[in-house]
Amino acid sequence: MKTLIKSNLVVMLMVVSFLLGCKGKAQKNQNVDKADQVTYSEEELYRPNFHFTPKKAWMNDPNGMFYKNGYYHLYFQHYPDGNTWGPMHWGHAISTDMVTWKEMPIAIYPDEKGYIFSGSSVVDVNNSSGFSKNGIEPIIAMFTYHDMDGEKSGNINYQSQAIAYSLDEGQTFTKYSENPVIKNPGIKDFRDPKMVWDSIHEKWLMVLAAGQKIMFYSSSNLKDWKLESDFGDGVGGHGGVWECPDLFPMKVQGTDEVKWVLLVSINPGGPNGGSATQYFIGDFDGKKFTIDASFENDLNKSEYKSIWIDYGKDNYAGVTWSNIPDSDGRKLFIGWMSNWEYANVVPTETWRSAMTVARQIELQKVNASYRLLFQPVRELTNYRSTKFKKESIAIKGDTKIIDSKAIDLSSTEINFKISNLKNSGFSFKLTNKQGDTLAFGYNHSNKNFFVDRRKSGKTAFSEKFSDRVSMANRISINPDFIGTIILDKTSIELFFDNGETVMTEIFFPNSPFDKLSIEPKDQEFILGNIEIHKLNFN
Repeated sequence: MKTLIKSNLVVMLMVVSFLLGCKGKAQKNQNVDKADQVTYSEEELYRPNFHFTPKKAWMNDPNGMFYKNGYYHLYFQHYPDGNTWGPMHWGHAISTDMVTWKEMPIAIYPDEKGYIFSGSSVVDVNNSSGFSKNGIEPIIAMFTYHDMDGEKSGNINYQSQAIAYSLDEGQTFTKYSENPVIKNPGIKDFRDPKMVWDSIHEKWLMVLAAGQKIMFYSSSNLKDWKLESDFGDGVGGHGGVWECPDLFPMKVQGTDEVKWVLLVSINPGGPNGGSATQYFIGDFDGKKFTIDASFENDLNKSEYKSIWIDYGKDNYAGVTWSNIPDSDGRKLFIGWMSNWEYANVVPTETWRSAMTVARQIELQKVNASYRLLFQPVRELTNYRSTKFKKESIAIKGDTKIIDSKAIDLSSTEINFKISNLKNSGFSFKLTNKQGDTLAFGYNHSNKNFFVDRRKSGKTAFSEKFSDRVSMANRISINPDFIGTIILDKTSIELFFDNGETVMTEIFFPNSPFDKLSIEPKDQEFILGNIEIHKLNFN
C-alpha cells in the first residue's frame, strides 16, 4: 500500500510540475530568443494540433518510451537552447492516451562524459538492477554518451553506452556511478541501445547500432552486458549509417506462430531520399537473429534491398514502448516526423520537428512471407466530433468532396473505400485559395501510391524537400482500395490497404488547406464511400 501511495504521489507531482513549468539549467542563446519573437500567425499556421512537438527549440529521435500507472512516457532528443541540432538532452512528455501530450521538465542532461544520445527505458519489475528503494520499481534508462571533444580530436571511440535509474517514475534520473557499462570497442558509430525483456529466454536483451550492422547483447542485471552476436553484413539497405534499432517478438495475425521483428533506421538511403526505417522478420534463439528465408528473398527482389515501415520521407528513428500490460497486448510505435535532409531548415522558428501519431504494429503473413501492418492507435477515434459521409460518388473529373465550410481540414481523420478499381488510378488533392496543392493517390499504370508536395506551399528552404514525388509499390492485389488519412496542419499520414503501405510527409502551405477533391486517372470510377471526422482537441 505504501508503494501504491508513493506511486500515485509521484504521478501527481509530475503533472503539477508540468502545470507550474520549469526553467532549463542552460542559458538561452540567440536562436531561442529569436524564436520568442515569432508572430502568433506563424505559430497558428504551423504548430500541429495534436502531433507532439516541444514548446520551443529542437527535437529529433523518440527515446526511452515506457508505460506505467496509466501514463505513456515519451522521451526525445532535445536541444533546449536552439532550434537546430545541438548538445543533446532527453526531453520528456507524458500522456494517458498517446494523443494528447504534456511536456515535462528535461529528464537527462549532458555532462562531462558527453551529450545524451538516443536510447531506451525499461521498468525493472523484479529489481534485477538492484536500484530499488523502499519497494519502488526502478526505471532503467540506457543511452549513448557522445564525447564531442573526442570526435573533434579525431578519435573513433567517442561513443559508449551508459545507464541511469529513476525512482520517481521517470521524472528524474540518477546516472550510474560506474558508467559506461559498455565501452567502445573501436567502432566509429556505436549507439542507440534498445533494451527489451526476453520472456522466452528469460533475460534482458539489447540491440545496438554499430556502423552498418546491429550488435546483440544480453544481461541479467542491466549493468553487465555480454555481446552475443551481430547481424547485417550483406543484408538489407546499406546506403547510410544504421541507427536506432528495435527488437521484439510478435505473433502472426490469427495464429500462434511467433516471429521476431528487427527495426533498423538508416541515414541516408531511404526509398524516396534521405532517412528512413527498414525492417527484418526472422527468428531469435536468445543469442542470434536469423532472417526468415522467404523474407530475405523479398529483400533481394526489392529495388533498395529493403522493406520499409513507411515510404514517405518523414518517419524516422521510430521505436516501440516497453512495459505495455498483457491485458492490452499491443505493440505500440512512434517515429520522428522529419528527415535529416532538411530537418534543420524547415520554416518554423519557435520549435523544430514533431512526432508521428502513435501507431499499432501487427504482423501478417502474405503468401509465404511476412509484412508489418501499421495503423493509428484506436485512442485517436475518441477525439472524433463532426462527421461527414458520402457514398457511391461517380468520379468523372475533378470532383469536390468537402471544403472547410463543412469541416476544418487541419485536424481530420478520413476513411475511404474505392470498390473494384480496375483500370484507373486516383488522385486526392488538398488545395487552398493561395494556389497551394498537395496531391496523393494511386497510379494504375505503374501500380504505386504517391505523394506530391512540389506545389504544397513553402518549399524553397531545401532543394531536397520537393525534389521528387514520393512513390510506394502496392502490395495488395485486392481490387478494392481502403485507406485512412490523418491530417494535421502541416502533415499527412496515409495508411493504405489496412496499413500494408504507409506514407508520412510534412508540408508548409501558405494558408490552411480548405478543400479536398478527387479526380480519376485513366478511367472513371465510383468512390464507394468516404467518411470524414473532425478531430476535436479543445
